[in-house]
Amino acid sequence: MFKFLEAAISRSRTTLLLLFMILLSGFIARCSIPVEGDPDISVPFFVITVVHEGISPEDAERLLVMPLEIELRQVEGIEEVNAYASENAGTVMVEFDPDYDLDQALLDTREAVDRAKVEFPSTAEEPIIQEQSTSEFPIIQVNLVGEVPERMLYTLALDLRDQIEAQPDVLSADLLGSREELLEAVINPRELETYGLSSEQIINSIARNNRLIPAGSLDNGEGRFAVKVPSVIEQYSDVFDIPVKSDGDTVITLSDVATVRRTFKDRTQYSRVDGQNTIALNVVKRANSNVIEAIANTKKVTEEFRKGLPARVNIFYSQDQAPYAESQVVELEGNILTALCLVMVIVVAAMGIRSGLIVGFGIPASFLFSLIFIYLLGYSFNFMVMFGMLLGLGMLIDGAIVVTEYADRKMTEGFGSRDAYLAAAKRMFWPVTASIATTLAAFLPLMFWPGVSGKFMRFLPVTVFTVLSGSLLYALVFGPAIGAIFGRAGNVDRKAQKTLDVLQNGDPRTLSSLTGLYARVLGVATRYGLLTMVATVAILMTTFWAYGQYGSGLIYFSQAESKFASVNIRARGNLSVDETNALVREVEEQVLEIEGIEHLSVRTQLSGQPSRSGGTDRIGSMFVELYDEPLRRNSATEILEEIRRRSADISGIQVEARAEDMGPPVGKDINIELSSYNRNLLEPAVARIVDYMTNQVDGLRDIDDTRSLPGVEFKINVDRAQAAIYGADVSQVGVAVQLVTNGIKVGEYRPDRADDGVDIRVRYPSESRGILALDELRINTPSGLVPLSNFVTLEPVPNVDTIERHNGIPIKKVLADVAPGVLADTKVKELQAWIDTQDWHPDLNIAFRGANEEQAESLAFVGVAFSLSLLLMFVLLVTQFNSFYQSVLILFAVILSTAGVLIGLLITGNPFSAILTGVGVVALAGIVVNNNIVLIDTYNKLQAENPDQDYVQLIVRTGAQRLRPVMLTTVTTVFGLLPLASNLSIDVINRTVVEGGQLSSFWVPLSQAIVSGLTFATLLTLVTTPAMLAIPHQVKALWRRFRLFFDRRRTPEPSAS
Repeated sequence: MFKFLEAAISRSRTTLLLLFMILLSGFIARCSIPVEGDPDISVPFFVITVVHEGISPEDAERLLVMPLEIELRQVEGIEEVNAYASENAGTVMVEFDPDYDLDQALLDTREAVDRAKVEFPSTAEEPIIQEQSTSEFPIIQVNLVGEVPERMLYTLALDLRDQIEAQPDVLSADLLGSREELLEAVINPRELETYGLSSEQIINSIARNNRLIPAGSLDNGEGRFAVKVPSVIEQYSDVFDIPVKSDGDTVITLSDVATVRRTFKDRTQYSRVDGQNTIALNVVKRANSNVIEAIANTKKVTEEFRKGLPARVNIFYSQDQAPYAESQVVELEGNILTALCLVMVIVVAAMGIRSGLIVGFGIPASFLFSLIFIYLLGYSFNFMVMFGMLLGLGMLIDGAIVVTEYADRKMTEGFGSRDAYLAAAKRMFWPVTASIATTLAAFLPLMFWPGVSGKFMRFLPVTVFTVLSGSLLYALVFGPAIGAIFGRAGNVDRKAQKTLDVLQNGDPRTLSSLTGLYARVLGVATRYGLLTMVATVAILMTTFWAYGQYGSGLIYFSQAESKFASVNIRARGNLSVDETNALVREVEEQVLEIEGIEHLSVRTQLSGQPSRSGGTDRIGSMFVELYDEPLRRNSATEILEEIRRRSADISGIQVEARAEDMGPPVGKDINIELSSYNRNLLEPAVARIVDYMTNQVDGLRDIDDTRSLPGVEFKINVDRAQAAIYGADVSQVGVAVQLVTNGIKVGEYRPDRADDGVDIRVRYPSESRGILALDELRINTPSGLVPLSNFVTLEPVPNVDTIERHNGIPIKKVLADVAPGVLADTKVKELQAWIDTQDWHPDLNIAFRGANEEQAESLAFVGVAFSLSLLLMFVLLVTQFNSFYQSVLILFAVILSTAGVLIGLLITGNPFSAILTGVGVVALAGIVVNNNIVLIDTYNKLQAENPDQDYVQLIVRTGAQRLRPVMLTTVTTVFGLLPLASNLSIDVINRTVVEGGQLSSFWVPLSQAIVSGLTFATLLTLVTTPAMLAIPHQVKALWRRFRLFFDRRRTPEPSAS
């Protein structure tokens, strides 16, 4: 290995050429890597939807959901299956292990769905399988608004969608706010009576005249001719001429008894943006494409399309992710440059310009080296990757500092630059390798973090790993090669030379400088090593006790504010579409008056629809996009509280306002799941828990549950025997009822502009539909027209809106958020304690899900990762030092750093973040041991060179010699993260300083953990580690005195003669 170092330094031009190639490759990789704000996480998560018009939730569960669950149970790798049976559809959400192969998961899911399809009713539509991932969320929303007919706006939206989807970076542009097309035949009951027709005849006539007939071909020996029978409806006008009855030469067509029109299905929702009705395009980018470029191309296409718009139609953008992603990248790049400037100022001040530049050049070299691997791994350039670089910035020059500082000392002693840097590379090869290897060992287990949290956080350790690998290569190869050419010894005056001689060969305690003061303190601590150790342990125990008593609790991720938020409007009752819209509009008008909101996207829905984020009483949702922090006076929290305050006086509704999750999405703060095969146990238990949370627990709000909403549905009971007397059956009753509801689907046709087949439906006119129409319905029987009331009774019953199942077991949920300033973890413990004291039915299972579940899993993994990191580091240290005691002594710094983290949390009053602070503690394990490695390696070297010298003097000399590099490496790491730890975002590129912004707030837990832990650990390490090196000598001395004392007691005194 040393021959390789000699070759690299002696062939310095080749070495520099290799460095240039790495820098060039890194620069090309940076230009090629897609840029994103948030990491692109691919998780095998699929949503299977089976639509069946008019099916009840009970039938959807039995006929649609359960066959899917049975087949999906046989698929390997599935972690959870959540199912929702609701009116008109069954939905199954399949979650695989996050590390399971995405393509294989999709293939297995499709095969399971194909097996289950044979159990579906023949009238069910084709199952839809959708893959869910972070990249499938829209990067921009293009809104078309205008006081024009809906058909015109819909056609324009289709034209624009086709042009946007033609862009290579765009995966899809989904229409939002549009209604599904429909070919509707409205039949007049009176006309039917006049012509003696039944609705079944109309339906059968349309169905028989809209069939694909494969007529085949004729071959008469002299030629072959294809035969066609045009029988498929190609235009909606073809429906007019369909014959429904004939009498002699007279033919009655559908146009005689019905009004046929191409229209839209009945409205079930409204969509608005900034108070204007809209048809919007949600643009989704392709995986691994650049979000900024994709949005730029979308806007370019849209602006060209704008030129041909009618005068009363306008286009504008909302939910534009490009400024957010760009600002995230630019701001973090600015913070990296700020940290770089701070680090370089310290390094140059301590080491001089020439040596400082040699050390500092390792920063861009390591970053560009890292970017090569980031590109090869297929990662995007997102804020997790950039923070990994920021985190590594202070650490990556530690090795270069140690090598360069030793080379400077050798050049001061008279060595040439080539010989000095070669000697430094050889002397510091194992200490630097061991220190970086232990840091990498700390981050290595984090790469295998399971679950969605692991997918999100994995970018960080991978980036640090590649950055530090590049720094190791620079510190031992490229840095010495550069130093061999450009390195020069600084001007050393006689006083500095004398100080250097004392540090090398004398007693540093005689110096009058700060180093001398440190040496004298270290001398006292070393002479009383056991007492120093006891004092250190006492400090640690006091710290852990104080945090246990006065700590601020636990959070899952970060308390950073988001630029985006959601508002949910809840209401109960059988509300119509227009009633729902009126209630939502009241809230919308209040929200639009609040300052600081840039865009507001509103979408109404009918209550009773399934939702993963809460109960089934949601009637509307709003997506709130705030202005950037410098452009608004109020914080996101204040704006959301203002929304709550303004909507509190609106009667009949409840409004929930919550910021978008920063980090992995987990939903509401508290999520209690109740499950049992006995459905009758669920709703009473839910009511009991909701009552306790509402009346007995302070600090909770937006309490919600998934019980069926109070409402009425009509049950049509058919007396089959009585119906048979009239020659009728249930099928005829069903057809008659459908005519006054959604209509009967009799077929499909595909017009030129349609993506899918357009339904052909037959129904009665609006004046003949409704609740009262059910009583007046008559059906055609062999006995003539018979009123349905002769054998049908209409019974109002409590409605069932949605049936929810988890892994095949019926469930209900109770959800809640906590008030500002209240920790969810505290309330979860309070609720858990109450639940444990209650008497529940043994068949009922109650569990906390959501954030609490993710938090427990994250803490469990962090604990395992911490243990594995310590084990890996211990193996490396024993390998290097061949001493169990010295290896344990080095790892003792990890305990010191953990105590430092807790002290920092006590001082700032911040809670412990299960993910970010946990990662900080694991990362510190690899950082803080580096100083101990350098100290103990230097001590072993001095002891080998001076075996007869007093151990106290050797330890003092060790501490004094390594004081400057130890302090320098610590200060560079601390100063690199200090702005973010102080909740400041300092961007020297754009000359901005933001306090408490989204970027800095997000990284506060991790930055503060490393700054406080490293500072505390270093201060104690400089005293405790050298002092504990003296303990073996002092124990041996005590043992010798102990043995000498007993030997004297056993030796008999000589008798007097």
